[in-house]
Amino acid sequence: MKIYLDTCSLQRPLDSKTQIRIILEAEAVLGLLSLVETSQVDLISSEVLLFETDRNPSLIRRQYALEALSKAGTFVVLNEQIEARARALIAEGIEPLDALHLASAEQAGANCLCTCDDQFLRRAKMLRNARVQVVSPIELIEEMER
Repeated sequence: MKIYLDTCSLQRPLDSKTQIRIILEAEAVLGLLSLVETSQVDLISSEVLLFETDRNPSLIRRQYALEALSKAGTFVVLNEQIEARARALIAEGIEPLDALHLASAEQAGANCLCTCDDQFLRRAKMLRNARVQVVSPIELIEEMER
């Protein structure tokens, strides 16, 4: 299985554990990263992920994300095809960076894009021509266990 973790899901294990949902999502992401380390899951990285990671003001969060992304078996370079697809996704209500993540995941042939962003998740589930399933970390774990 090929998965794309967007920036918010990739960072979830470092979030403050003040809600049960955050705790469960953090554990799910850590579990997914463990599966990446044992080559049971192929993690996809992208120029978009590196761009967003570089903008993070927290050194610890940047280092954590870069370490996780270094385990990716696939790297997606931004190109005109991804940009065009992202523009189409933006026209359907997806935020620009989210659209670039989704278009990158599609380009890489991901089975799933994982996000903790409720708005992105809701809007992506309403897309008419989605090429990649967009799920929360908990949904992804449940999907993998079927």
